[in-house]
Amino acid sequence: MLISRAVVDDNIPMSTATRQSPAPATGKTAPVTAQTDAAQSTKASPPPAALTEPPVSRTTTPQTEFESEASRWVQRSPGRSGHAVRERDAMIRTVQARVFGRDPEFKHYYNCIDELRNTRTSDYMFATPFDLHRWYKVFERLRWGGQFVFTSYDADQVHKLAQVYASRGFVIEHPPAYVRHPVMGMYLPGLGRKVHYFVARRVHLVRPGEVSMRFTYDVYLKHEPRAEQGYVVAKQVPDLETVMLRLKQRFPEAKTDFVETQAKKLIDTIFPVFLTREAAFLKILQRDLPEAYRNRVPRAVYVEKDNRGFVSKLHLNWLRKSGPPISQIDFALQAADLLDKLHEQARVIHLDLRLDNFVVTEHGVGFVDYGSAARVGENIAQSPLLDKLFQEMMKASQIQRMLAKMTSSGLVTSQYFTGSHQKVDKAADLFYLAVQIDKPHSNPDIKEMVRYDASSEEARLISNLTEHVLRPNDPKRPHYSSARNILEALLKIKERLR
Repeated sequence: MLISRAVVDDNIPMSTATRQSPAPATGKTAPVTAQTDAAQSTKASPPPAALTEPPVSRTTTPQTEFESEASRWVQRSPGRSGHAVRERDAMIRTVQARVFGRDPEFKHYYNCIDELRNTRTSDYMFATPFDLHRWYKVFERLRWGGQFVFTSYDADQVHKLAQVYASRGFVIEHPPAYVRHPVMGMYLPGLGRKVHYFVARRVHLVRPGEVSMRFTYDVYLKHEPRAEQGYVVAKQVPDLETVMLRLKQRFPEAKTDFVETQAKKLIDTIFPVFLTREAAFLKILQRDLPEAYRNRVPRAVYVEKDNRGFVSKLHLNWLRKSGPPISQIDFALQAADLLDKLHEQARVIHLDLRLDNFVVTEHGVGFVDYGSAARVGENIAQSPLLDKLFQEMMKASQIQRMLAKMTSSGLVTSQYFTGSHQKVDKAADLFYLAVQIDKPHSNPDIKEMVRYDASSEEARLISNLTEHVLRPNDPKRPHYSSARNILEALLKIKERLR
């Protein structure tokens, strides 16, 4: 392969797994506590055409495109009278008790909601016809991998809405089924009013119909029964249409022929090379990081390769965002500690430490997306292809552009950083670490996982540290030239805050 020797020797062998579609229509089967509607004597009526249409076109806006019969149910429902509220609460309680009562995932993640009640997203959403249940609104409110549970007394309504969700970036975790209300506090076979429901899990990062510049590859959750959480993260080279739309959005004046040529170059060469490198780096991290840190970086579960031997799809364990928010100082400490181990023990430079590539999990702060990574001391120039790709990557890098802008404006004076501009160097990681820990709320996903108050003593001390990292008293001999230096300073700040 046309990748440097430092990475070739750690390549991951090809898997025999077959490709599957990025948005499967169904997930797990209905739980044993529920009876499926198929067992009923009457069949649900066929859904109208508006509900069985193909997935949203990438050129349409979901909010204006989709006003189906399912979306209008909530408008025709009775107002929120006391009786309606009681009916709603009763339906949700029954489904929670009968369907999720013994579900370990529900017990673990649903308990976090009280801690996160003021944040933007959650791991579970329960709704009835009285509540918000339009798919694009639910998509925004759920975390990636979160579950939406819709309950109703109307079986046909549940069936039709489930079909909508199945083609809108969700997988149907539990297909339409029903449970019965308790009678005098007891669940008696054949007695009690039926409560129909379905469960949908959000598996796509981006809503259908949207073009995002945040993510290079197509990334989604894929059902895998053998995986620890029942799902793995699938990361694959995007299709030509998707890449062309992104390029047109970035270069609106470019001609279509030029855009298509560049898009083909990306999907035929550039993306496969970097995805292949990422697979190799993940193997290196699991081998060389201290054991306590390995669950804070992704692990390759298996890969699929094209006929040239390049990785076309990478399957990773799911580093799930979870737990109550952590303090800004803990976020900074854990990130600096992990970066120190990444640089000094695994000998890996990330090169793309945007907040998009930070995760906060129950194991601590982690880093994802190692497609741009390099080994410490790796001779990129020995491969003409890699040398050219890294040069282009450095010119387009958001981090490198910010470094150049802040250097020219005088916000960065440390020669450790100014001398590393557009170079494959640990300084790029250190620069962005200092910037990110100072303003963690600049990313919406991190915002709800990190407690940050710009007027607090904690924020002031960390901001002062960032200032000294970027603009030292002696720019020629800066004190902060490693993640370990920053880690030690953060430990002193935490001690001071006690």
